[in-house]
Amino acid sequence: MSAPTYDLGKLHGGLRLQAHKQMSTAEPIRQVPVPEQLILPLAQHAGDPAQPVVRIGEHVLKGQLIAECEGSLCAPVHASSSGTIVAIEPWPVSTRHGDSAPCIVINCDGKDTAIGADENCAAYDNLVPEDLLGNILLGGIAGLGGAVFPTAQKLMQATTCDIEYLILNGVECEPYISCDDALMREYGREVIGGAQILMHALHVGVCYIAVESDKPVAIQHLGEVLAEIDDERIAIKMVPTIYPSGGEDQLVQLVTNREVPSGGLPSDVGCLVQNVGTAAAIYNWIIKHQPLISRVTTITGDGVATPMNVEARLGTTVGDIVRFAGGYTENAEQLIIGGPMTGKSVTSDRVPLVKGTNCILVLSQTPSVRPEMPCIRCGDCAAVCPVQLLPQQLFWNTCANDEKKMRSYGLIDCIECGCCDLVCPSHIPLTASFRTAKARIREQADEKARAERARHRFEARNDRLERDQQLREEELARQKETARQAAPDAIAEILKRKQDAADED
Repeated sequence: MSAPTYDLGKLHGGLRLQAHKQMSTAEPIRQVPVPEQLILPLAQHAGDPAQPVVRIGEHVLKGQLIAECEGSLCAPVHASSSGTIVAIEPWPVSTRHGDSAPCIVINCDGKDTAIGADENCAAYDNLVPEDLLGNILLGGIAGLGGAVFPTAQKLMQATTCDIEYLILNGVECEPYISCDDALMREYGREVIGGAQILMHALHVGVCYIAVESDKPVAIQHLGEVLAEIDDERIAIKMVPTIYPSGGEDQLVQLVTNREVPSGGLPSDVGCLVQNVGTAAAIYNWIIKHQPLISRVTTITGDGVATPMNVEARLGTTVGDIVRFAGGYTENAEQLIIGGPMTGKSVTSDRVPLVKGTNCILVLSQTPSVRPEMPCIRCGDCAAVCPVQLLPQQLFWNTCANDEKKMRSYGLIDCIECGCCDLVCPSHIPLTASFRTAKARIREQADEKARAERARHRFEARNDRLERDQQLREEELARQKETARQAAPDAIAEILKRKQDAADED
């Protein structure tokens, strides 16, 4: 295997941030024990929620399907351990607004009995890509880098394009988060094995594993595995340690020097990006017959006693994971699901670990809210924007609620990385305003779509009523015509009967 290469394209903007990762990478990944109770949301992925296929009181086994797909964009849910279904009800989850969502609650029996797997299924390289993709769909796998887009549907979309490069994203540029680093250090064979499965499914001949240059242990381990496997199609690309170089579009530009078009996808420029954790999950499902029921996540921050990386079962509450890590420190004040730049602050540790939970961050200080001041047009926000937007122009247009101008200035392309917030000397909450504006635009688009669907239903109903009325009128006319044509014959028959009666007399 050749040495990791550093010949990369350029990333506009970005910031060099203090990493805060050494505290959680000092020890190997720890296994969190099976909790007493698991809470499994039906929507742990982008798209339609899965639908339960179990009943309250039913006993389930580890790995058993408990919710299946009904929509076109969905991922099934499996039991993370054996136990009894005790509820299917709303439960607090780690959404940005702290809403509750339908969940399946399992009281674990402590036995952790697994469902039997089909060990006689065909090897993945003997399957045609369509069958392999269908098999991946059954594993409940979603993107583990944060977007949680159902993996099988993403792969199916990619098969309609001419994909030249598979890129495994191991960059993990956001501070504090180190779960992918730990995964690559200890599960390199699973990551690279998942890459080989993906390459077979997509007919791709080149795979780049992108890793930040500040992860030498992970790079070394991946290199050793590649040397042992001796697959020349796979290479390691070291990415500069700049936030947010791990963004999907930014990574494509760094690794292939190709720019994803506005509103487009990496597949539009011949690339498919998957997180290294997603690749490992695909390997575990296809080779080991283990659906996605656990993940590696980081528990860190100065508000937790022992920062570490853990492998925990989906549905384990954040509180259970924090207790495993030694509990909260005396000064713990803020709980964030995700990193400090893009994470969501939550008020309860009863929320469950889900497929997209890459970090549980506990801080001892809540950032002070600095007074907002008028924009001084310094241009610092534009200088650090990795998407090359003009955040100050966008902000003025969001304040004016001018959707046309917001779109023209690329609001939809904003990745909400927060770089502009960090450098703004006027302390303007730019990212929050962009997030709110995008949500408002999506809500207006949904309202228009609902109105359009209602209009189509109304017009279809009117057309149906008109057709029914026309059919009734045509039937009535037909009956009248039939009666008119039959009238002379009926009269003649009556006259004939009268004549016959007269003749008899």
